[in-house]
Amino acid sequence: MSEILDRRALKKARTREHIRTVAQRMFAEGGFDAVTIADIARTADVAVQTVFNHFATKEELFFDGRVPWVEGPATAVRDRAPGISPLTALRRHLVEGAGHFVALHLSPEGRSFSAALAACPALAAYEQRIVQDAERTLGEALAEAWATDPEPDAAYLSSSPVAAPLTAAIWLAAARVVFVEQRGGSTPDDCPVECAATVERVLDRVLAGIQSQITAQDAGQPGEPDRTWGRPTRGRSAAGGPQTVAGSGRRETSTGIAIGSRTSSTTRSTAPTLIAPSPAAV
Repeated sequence: MSEILDRRALKKARTREHIRTVAQRMFAEGGFDAVTIADIARTADVAVQTVFNHFATKEELFFDGRVPWVEGPATAVRDRAPGISPLTALRRHLVEGAGHFVALHLSPEGRSFSAALAACPALAAYEQRIVQDAERTLGEALAEAWATDPEPDAAYLSSSPVAAPLTAAIWLAAARVVFVEQRGGSTPDDCPVECAATVERVLDRVLAGIQSQITAQDAGQPGEPDRTWGRPTRGRSAAGGPQTVAGSGRRETSTGIAIGSRTSSTTRSTAPTLIAPSPAAV
């Protein structure tokens, strides 16, 4: 019986992979909006219902197998090596991942993927939803990790219900801003290796700065919740609001990191536009 079930599972997995391969090739050749589920089923030589048995929407078909960053950050935190703090494991994963994805998106396939996202609002909206899934999943992983393995010099993180989801949102926003800006500003003549190295260097500096602020000695005594964490404590105007940096249109948060009006993830909130001291541009 188990052998029969194994064969069925294998057949199902192969059918799913075949449908995905056919669909993503058709999207690249004909455009996402122009290709229908019926077109995919006909080309893959399966029934329309078979396609829907594996993929609920055409958007899911487009992204399937292309978004390891949804579960990847949380997995990096949960599977970190002994002696490695949760944020250090996350930082290493995001830096390495950003370089990998920048190099990937400089390939013809990656450029086609980026062009489809830019041209189709439905795909852009779906991507925002899975970005939110990534934030939620990472927030859960950080909360679990800090409950048993507090961040060095930042044990207060485990005492705050907003610390894990807020950290997840900020760190993923930082990685995404660096990656998306590089993806949008690249040209076919750019060297993938050089671009990946630049992105890794900039993102590592940004995340290192955030991590140092989180674990700063004045952030709160280890083991005690920091009552001001997440609230502006410096760079405030006389009226008590965030102070605008002269000539830049940016504000300054309690960590001293300038933020702009960039919207990140499906939360539609103002997310950090994080800029490292150098190199000047990503």
